[in-house]
Amino acid sequence: MTLRTKTLSSALCATIAASMLSACSTTPLPSIGSINPFGGNQLSEVDRAFLQAAGSWDSNHDNVVTCNEWKSYAEDLFNGADTNHDDSLDASEWPNLIKVDRLFETANLQYYDANGDGKVSRAEFVDKANPAFTLIDKSGSCKLDGSQIASARSKTEYDVSGAKPESGDPREAGGQAGKVANGGMR
Repeated sequence: MTLRTKTLSSALCATIAASMLSACSTTPLPSIGSINPFGGNQLSEVDRAFLQAAGSWDSNHDNVVTCNEWKSYAEDLFNGADTNHDDSLDASEWPNLIKVDRLFETANLQYYDANGDGKVSRAEFVDKANPAFTLIDKSGSCKLDGSQIASARSKTEYDVSGAKPESGDPREAGGQAGKVANGGMR
């Protein structure tokens, strides 16, 4: 048997073994670029930001985030940002939130301002449903454990736009770079 035949045989065996092992998995593999693992076609930027930040609200560090921990976190943020102590946050106070947690660049004043009066009351801020719990906590227990949070974070990294993923292969590039990579323009 020649070296080339041995190499091809080894590669073929490895490919078959990998295919057989992947067939044993009961977990469907997501198709990056075409799905939203939480349902629907797109995950909003606000939802994505909440999912990515979820683990930071675990105030007692027990690897479980509860609705009460989120509300306590939101209450503390609100109190710190409400510099004029009028029980509401306006556009001049909103940057105080962003300094503490950049989540509020995405989940901005307009997102929280339910009645459209240009300011966010304590109730509008603290009592608004947190998208992370809505998306992850399917049992309604008001608890997110570490594995749920890690899984959600990994899923937020998928491109759910439906656009064809770029391969980075210079042969697929357009213009002069693509021509050179494909043997043209010598």
